[in-house]
Amino acid sequence: MTLTTRVIPCLDVAAGRVVKGVNFENLRDMGDPVELATHYAAQGADEITFLDVTATVDDRSTTYDVVQRTAEHVFVPLTVGGGIRSVDDVARLQGVGADKVGVNSAAISRPELIGEIADRFGSQVLVLSLDIKRADATASGFVVTTHGGRTVTTLDAVEWATEAIERGAGELLVNSIDADGTKDGFDLELIRLMREVSSVPVIASGGAGDVNDFAPAVTAGADAVLAASVFHSGLLTIDAVKAAMRAAGVNVR
Repeated sequence: MTLTTRVIPCLDVAAGRVVKGVNFENLRDMGDPVELATHYAAQGADEITFLDVTATVDDRSTTYDVVQRTAEHVFVPLTVGGGIRSVDDVARLQGVGADKVGVNSAAISRPELIGEIADRFGSQVLVLSLDIKRADATASGFVVTTHGGRTVTTLDAVEWATEAIERGAGELLVNSIDADGTKDGFDLELIRLMREVSSVPVIASGGAGDVNDFAPAVTAGADAVLAASVFHSGLLTIDAVKAAMRAAGVNVR
């Protein structure tokens, strides 16, 4: 049986509204998260990812009320990230309807968190969110950032992904900051590098601009493709993306 490739719209949320920028900057209001999530689920989204993009920067928890309202209206798996620092945060999110959680900054500052979440809830609940930039200083040519791309670490992206999988991460959300919002296509080199070292599913994120951008990401090694601005703006629909992927020989639901 060939596994189907998931198409995942991403809702970047700040102050209870969906926002989107370019290269993580100049955020614009794109609408209400519950309305958008409901719309995407009806269009055939396989999952929805909900990222509170200012929770870590503002040093606060994610907005549980928005997650709960979304979960009440949407019946596809919901991944929530932003501001998750403990197993208690994960338990609380599951309590309001999240199926999976994404961790980034907190896992980098305290890698033990990955194992703690995986041990208590199972690896399938834990998505390691990687906000990655190109950097000459690392062996792979890619470096990990935190705090919504604002803080550049010294961690080699490939080495960190490998360590996180060993610690119990169940999926990798690989987001290219260089490609983010540019609509120039996914960073295929980055996806290939992650596929080489990953024994868990790889979600490609950042750069989608056309229905024909998605299939190459799958060919490069992605198990799922994620996009935000092209869906929020109405430039692309999930139906159209899946049709183009099918035409390119990719198995989708």
